[in-house]
Amino acid sequence: MNASSTLLEMTPSQPLDALQEAMGLSEEELADALGASHRTIQRWRAGTAYPQQLARQRLAELLRLQRRVQETFEGPDAVRRWFHSQSRYLGGITPAEAVRVGRLDRAEAALEALDSGIFL
Repeated sequence: MNASSTLLEMTPSQPLDALQEAMGLSEEELADALGASHRTIQRWRAGTAYPQQLARQRLAELLRLQRRVQETFEGPDAVRRWFHSQSRYLGGITPAEAVRVGRLDRAEAALEALDSGIFL
């Protein structure tokens, strides 16, 4: 099952909660990564608004990254530690910071390098 179809089966708060728990992201970091305001995230959680196409796409991409990271690392602490540790591959920023500024592709590349045995 892909992340997009998984999203259709969830309430908006479920993927938000899953991403925050797995990645250790604050609500503000998650809002930035999704290109949404903090208030918009609160409305999604309350069920008074729903993510539109771009936000749903970003949610799906984040869920895919989350799954890949969970496949790479053993345990939730290791996943959160990777997201919040500086990466030389990313020029000294953390994968969480890359995600927050919309550079999910860079976080994925850092994970791919790690999976390939490149330890920078």
